[in-house]
Amino acid sequence: MYTFYLETSGNKLFEITEQVEEAVKRSGVKNGIAHVFVPHTTAGISVISRMDELGFLDIEEEMNRLIPTRIDFKHQFDTPSDASGHVKSMLAGVDASFIIDDAELAIGSSQGIYFFEFDGPRKRKYYVQIMSLGESDE
Repeated sequence: MYTFYLETSGNKLFEITEQVEEAVKRSGVKNGIAHVFVPHTTAGISVISRMDELGFLDIEEEMNRLIPTRIDFKHQFDTPSDASGHVKSMLAGVDASFIIDDAELAIGSSQGIYFFEFDGPRKRKYYVQIMSLGESDE
Protein backbone atom coordinates (compact mmCIF):
# COMPACT_ATOMS: atom_id res chain seq x y z
CA MET A 1 0.00 0.00 0.00
CA TYR A 2 1.17 3.52 -0.82
CA THR A 3 0.31 6.67 1.15
CA PHE A 4 0.33 10.08 -0.51
CA TYR A 5 0.05 13.47 1.16
CA LEU A 6 -1.57 16.59 -0.21
CA GLU A 7 -1.84 20.13 1.13
CA THR A 8 -4.96 21.62 -0.34
CA SER A 9 -5.28 25.32 -1.02
CA GLY A 10 -9.03 25.54 -0.66
CA ASN A 11 -12.15 23.86 -1.97
CA LYS A 12 -10.79 22.61 -5.27
CA LEU A 13 -9.94 19.63 -7.45
CA PHE A 14 -6.43 18.20 -7.42
CA GLU A 15 -5.28 15.74 -10.07
CA ILE A 16 -3.64 12.64 -8.58
CA THR A 17 -3.43 10.48 -11.73
CA GLU A 18 0.38 10.66 -11.83
CA GLN A 19 0.72 9.49 -8.23
CA VAL A 20 -1.62 6.53 -8.80
CA GLU A 21 0.32 5.60 -11.96
CA GLU A 22 3.56 5.88 -9.96
CA ALA A 23 2.18 3.45 -7.34
CA VAL A 24 1.24 1.00 -10.09
CA LYS A 25 4.74 1.15 -11.60
CA ARG A 26 6.46 0.79 -8.21
CA SER A 27 4.29 -2.21 -7.35
CA GLY A 28 5.44 -4.26 -10.34
CA VAL A 29 1.90 -5.61 -10.79
CA LYS A 30 1.08 -6.35 -14.42
CA ASN A 31 -2.61 -7.26 -14.07
CA GLY A 32 -4.72 -6.29 -11.12
CA ILE A 33 -6.58 -3.53 -9.38
CA ALA A 34 -5.47 -0.17 -8.01
CA HIS A 35 -7.82 0.91 -5.24
CA VAL A 36 -7.69 4.56 -4.14
CA PHE A 37 -9.18 5.52 -0.77
CA VAL A 38 -9.58 8.95 0.84
CA PRO A 39 -9.85 8.70 4.67
CA HIS A 40 -11.60 12.04 5.13
CA THR A 41 -15.28 12.88 5.55
CA THR A 42 -15.04 16.23 3.76
CA ALA A 43 -13.06 15.10 0.70
CA GLY A 44 -13.69 12.76 -2.19
CA ILE A 45 -12.33 11.09 -5.27
CA SER A 46 -13.61 10.80 -8.81
CA VAL A 47 -12.66 10.33 -12.45
CA ILE A 48 -13.39 13.32 -14.67
CA SER A 49 -12.33 14.67 -18.03
CA ARG A 50 -9.16 16.74 -17.98
CA MET A 51 -9.50 18.00 -21.54
CA ASP A 52 -11.05 21.40 -20.77
CA GLU A 53 -10.03 23.39 -17.70
CA LEU A 54 -13.41 25.12 -17.69
CA GLY A 55 -14.96 21.72 -17.00
CA PHE A 56 -13.34 21.81 -13.55
CA LEU A 57 -15.04 25.12 -12.87
CA ASP A 58 -18.37 23.62 -14.00
CA ILE A 59 -17.95 20.76 -11.53
CA GLU A 60 -16.99 23.05 -8.64
CA GLU A 61 -19.84 25.46 -9.36
CA GLU A 62 -22.41 22.68 -9.75
CA MET A 63 -21.39 20.98 -6.50
CA ASN A 64 -21.68 24.32 -4.70
CA ARG A 65 -25.05 25.00 -6.33
CA LEU A 66 -26.39 21.58 -5.34
CA ILE A 67 -24.96 21.68 -1.81
CA PRO A 68 -24.24 25.27 -0.83
CA THR A 69 -22.49 26.17 2.39
CA ARG A 70 -25.27 27.35 4.66
CA ILE A 71 -25.93 27.76 8.36
CA ASP A 72 -29.16 25.74 8.57
CA PHE A 73 -27.51 22.30 8.48
CA LYS A 74 -28.43 20.27 11.52
CA HIS A 75 -24.80 19.17 11.80
CA GLN A 76 -23.17 21.95 13.83
CA PHE A 77 -20.06 20.22 15.21
CA ASP A 78 -17.62 22.31 13.21
CA THR A 79 -18.43 24.91 10.54
CA PRO A 80 -21.12 25.25 7.85
CA SER A 81 -18.54 24.33 5.21
CA ASP A 82 -17.77 21.19 7.22
CA ALA A 83 -21.44 20.18 7.10
CA SER A 84 -21.76 20.79 3.36
CA GLY A 85 -18.43 19.00 2.87
CA HIS A 86 -19.87 15.84 4.42
CA VAL A 87 -22.74 15.82 1.94
CA LYS A 88 -20.44 16.54 -1.03
CA SER A 89 -18.08 13.77 0.08
CA MET A 90 -20.95 11.32 0.22
CA LEU A 91 -22.01 12.25 -3.31
CA ALA A 92 -18.51 12.15 -4.80
CA GLY A 93 -17.47 9.04 -2.89
CA VAL A 94 -14.26 8.36 -1.02
CA ASP A 95 -12.89 5.49 -3.06
CA ALA A 96 -12.45 4.22 -6.59
CA SER A 97 -10.95 1.11 -8.17
CA PHE A 98 -9.02 1.00 -11.42
CA ILE A 99 -8.05 -1.90 -13.63
CA ILE A 100 -4.33 -2.49 -14.15
CA ASP A 101 -3.68 -4.03 -17.56
CA ASP A 102 -0.15 -4.80 -18.71
CA ALA A 103 1.30 -2.68 -15.85
CA GLU A 104 -0.75 0.40 -16.82
CA LEU A 105 -3.92 2.00 -15.50
CA ALA A 106 -6.78 1.22 -17.87
CA ILE A 107 -8.27 4.72 -18.02
CA GLY A 108 -9.24 6.76 -21.04
CA SER A 109 -6.82 9.26 -22.53
CA SER A 110 -9.05 12.18 -21.50
CA GLN A 111 -9.71 10.84 -18.00
CA GLY A 112 -7.94 11.91 -14.85
CA ILE A 113 -8.21 10.83 -11.22
CA TYR A 114 -9.06 13.76 -8.99
CA PHE A 115 -9.00 14.43 -5.26
CA PHE A 116 -11.87 16.72 -4.26
CA GLU A 117 -11.36 19.10 -1.35
CA PHE A 118 -14.66 20.26 0.13
CA ASP A 119 -13.49 21.93 3.35
CA GLY A 120 -9.98 23.24 2.83
CA PRO A 121 -7.35 24.31 3.03
CA ARG A 122 -6.21 21.19 4.86
CA LYS A 123 -3.42 18.64 5.11
CA ARG A 124 -4.80 15.49 3.50
CA LYS A 125 -3.71 12.01 2.59
CA TYR A 126 -4.96 9.21 0.41
CA TYR A 127 -4.04 5.58 -0.01
CA VAL A 128 -3.40 3.50 -3.11
CA GLN A 129 -3.64 -0.26 -2.59
CA ILE A 130 -2.39 -2.38 -5.47
CA MET A 131 -3.74 -5.93 -5.79
CA SER A 132 -2.45 -8.49 -8.25
CA LEU A 133 -4.94 -10.70 -10.08
CA GLY A 134 -4.26 -13.90 -11.91
CA GLU A 135 -0.84 -15.13 -12.88
CA SER A 136 2.41 -14.22 -11.19
CA ASP A 137 3.64 -10.72 -12.00
CA GLU A 138 7.28 -11.70 -12.01
